[in-house]
Amino acid sequence: MPESTPSHAMFAGLVFNQQDQLAEVAYVGGEAHYVILDDDFRRHVAASHVDRQVLLRLRELMEPFRDQAVVEMMRMMGKEDLFTKAMIDSSLKNWEQALGQPIPEDMRAWLGMLGFRVAVDIHGEVVEMNLPSQMGGDEE
Repeated sequence: MPESTPSHAMFAGLVFNQQDQLAEVAYVGGEAHYVILDDDFRRHVAASHVDRQVLLRLRELMEPFRDQAVVEMMRMMGKEDLFTKAMIDSSLKNWEQALGQPIPEDMRAWLGMLGFRVAVDIHGEVVEMNLPSQMGGDEE
């Protein structure tokens, strides 16, 4: 089966350029793109390119706390059984499969209210990622 092109921008409303301007989402041939403003020029960057970088950074940051995250997710779901643990653990190991899947709008709004935001350069390279626990700007 051929690999399908991601058709959603996972982090719509949370991606900004380096001048703190929100990146809109546009579709080109059915593929989602973040529109990065560069003065008066609108640069279209494949959403999958940006989203993959964000997912990889999130996975790197979360890896030391994975066991704790699994326990907390089970608690939030109200299911603390072996099957739920295996499902969550598998999901965390295979984050790349989430690429192109939409994150519910209310979840993105909640992330934004908590301070989650991604800054990209004009080529779509992630230059800064603010997480709620990093409000002090403790970025690499």
